[in-house]
Amino acid sequence: MPTRAKTPTPDPDLNAVLLELVKSIQTILGDNFIAAYLQGSFAIGDWDIYSDVDFLVAIDREISGEELPALQAMHARIYNLESSWAKHLDGSYFPREILKHGDPTKKPLLYLDNAHDALIRSDHDNSLVVRWMVREHGITLAGPEPRELMDPVSADDLRQEVRTTMQDWAEDIFSGRWPMNNRWAQPFAVLSYCRMLHTLQTGGIHSKPAGARWAKSALDKGWASLIQRASDERPDPSGKVRQSADPDDLRRTIEFIRYALAVSRQSQNNRR
Repeated sequence: MPTRAKTPTPDPDLNAVLLELVKSIQTILGDNFIAAYLQGSFAIGDWDIYSDVDFLVAIDREISGEELPALQAMHARIYNLESSWAKHLDGSYFPREILKHGDPTKKPLLYLDNAHDALIRSDHDNSLVVRWMVREHGITLAGPEPRELMDPVSADDLRQEVRTTMQDWAEDIFSGRWPMNNRWAQPFAVLSYCRMLHTLQTGGIHSKPAGARWAKSALDKGWASLIQRASDERPDPSGKVRQSADPDDLRRTIEFIRYALAVSRQSQNNRR
């Protein structure tokens, strides 16, 4: 099956990486390969040089013990290409049935994390958020259009998953299970909660920059400076993960998360 999108992004260097990735996966999987899609910020057109390259591969059946070593070797090879984009691929392999109908059990899938060169098992992408993004905005790299493989995701179901994520993340942050005291994690949390609140408002998924722009105009104006500082911290994420967060911004971020949870509850009550 030939690849379909020769220029899926405006960046020729990234397009070359994606072409090599998809051709290599097709060669390894053969008739187990169904499709490959580009999703995330590239799919919705709000990306920059610090964006993850989010992809999804649809497969007919679970990856076999014979296929997995070849996939692992291929991802390690792709990671070592000269392009910096090759080190920021982030995506999962979805069996056909999970992709079509969703999976309330959130079964771990084979997943390649950003800045890593090996597949692991993770439920990171096994979500309605990812399925909505791919179905509504995914760029087809090879195979059929995503709507041919996937059932629709309702706005109400999407909102409910996002509310659950907001609460789960808050519990991890408040308990210290997810440390937030660096200059990558602290602004990431602010921007992520802006993005999730934006989804509750619109019933769709938007980028972090779009969520920040919306939040500065739609939320209590007292949060605007924190949100702007979080947006300004975006450059050089790999360097900032090793730098301590500003103590006042860290404290305000905890307060902002509590505020976001309250807005989420109010939004849910208003829809009943």
